[in-house]
Amino acid sequence: MRKYLIKYYIVFFLISLNILGQQSRTITEEERQIRYFTNFFNFKSPSTLNNSLKQISRNWHESDEILAIETIYLLKSPEYSYRLSKILEEKTGKKYGYDFNKWYTYIWNKPATYSTSYFKFKADIHSQIDSKFYRYFSNKEKQSKIRLDEVRWGGVIQDGIPPLRKPEMIDANLATYLQDDNIVFGIEINGKAYAYPKRILAWHEMFTDTIDDIPVAGVYCTLCGTVILYKTQHKGVQYQMGTSGFLYRSNKMMYDKATQSLWSTHTGKPVIGPLVDQGIELEYLSVVTTDWKTWKKQHPNTKVLSLKTGHRRNYNEGIAYRKYFATDELMFNVPKIDRSLKNKDEVLVLKSPFETDEVIGISSKFLAKRPIFKNTFNNRTYTVFTDTSGAHRVFYTENIEFNYYNGTSSEVFDTNGNRWIINENELTEFKTKRSLKRFHSFNAFWFGLKAAFPKIRLVTN
Repeated sequence: MRKYLIKYYIVFFLISLNILGQQSRTITEEERQIRYFTNFFNFKSPSTLNNSLKQISRNWHESDEILAIETIYLLKSPEYSYRLSKILEEKTGKKYGYDFNKWYTYIWNKPATYSTSYFKFKADIHSQIDSKFYRYFSNKEKQSKIRLDEVRWGGVIQDGIPPLRKPEMIDANLATYLQDDNIVFGIEINGKAYAYPKRILAWHEMFTDTIDDIPVAGVYCTLCGTVILYKTQHKGVQYQMGTSGFLYRSNKMMYDKATQSLWSTHTGKPVIGPLVDQGIELEYLSVVTTDWKTWKKQHPNTKVLSLKTGHRRNYNEGIAYRKYFATDELMFNVPKIDRSLKNKDEVLVLKSPFETDEVIGISSKFLAKRPIFKNTFNNRTYTVFTDTSGAHRVFYTENIEFNYYNGTSSEVFDTNGNRWIINENELTEFKTKRSLKRFHSFNAFWFGLKAAFPKIRLVTN
């Protein structure tokens, strides 16, 4: 009996080895081509790299296009970058050379072809830039809500553009470094006003703080012109946000420290990582883009960022991203360009994420000619008040019609002659103290907004 049992276990063991061997060969066939690409980052032997080029060309598949593009983009060897680019051009019939924006446009305007192994590939090659990048992508095949090939490295390590964490704030009269026409991003929480000068925030792209017991993160995507203020506590969990180093459709991606999930700046949702599909969406608050003179006049008790940030930067007005802001050209491309407006035309964004998926964009140039603009959103009436600095404030105004606002004071008048006072979070009737709720909004460049919300409704006339 023992003899037969031994034979049984031997046969079972051999069958198991055969099954595992088949599985191993299957995995090897799927991953072998990817390994040829990663060889360029792990080996220096010419024979190994020459063989990798040979095998890549011989076993080429459409899914190799994005592997080749990212390898060429990150590879530090001019010789092998060139040789691999020639294979890419031969196999695709496209002669884009080192114009990566054209390669990405080509890739993004057809269905995704990458395999699940691409997640591991992306983790491996980018971890050589920053080891923290590995957790963004490895084993995230089932934890992704966006196309992975549209996630592009922005050129810095994690928090390589350092967020300002609990930055020093000073009284307005101490901010002697600011000129009246300097651009600031203004917020108010529970009656407390704060100003974040663009000339400082452009170097840091994010601040995190606790204001009146409310943890917040202000996120500034310089590339897409977006400034959004998020409450970083959701259902009792406080998320410590940072700058991931990656972009999605030219929009800055955030990450949270605990899980290293990647988040969308525009939606406040995790899009790759363990937090995906957990029902998490950060609440956002309003940010006003205005000049220092106007904000200080409206909020004389405002606090403002100190130049003592802990970092050494040239914080003079207009220094950071000067060349980028001076033209309509993009640094990182998007899948499609919508010519309804110029790329970097500023747009006021209205969205109510907990009520509807609809998003509205209103041209700031259009609003500049209309200090009072009334429209509807999600079957509710709203009115935008635009002051002479170009700052927009939006309120749900129900059936009330407003017909006078000079854009220089906080006073507006309705058609019945009633005086109302514009506050940051409500519009209040002077006599009755009746108040109307603020409709949270933010500004963005048109190209980035359209890329983030392809079905956006644009108002230009």
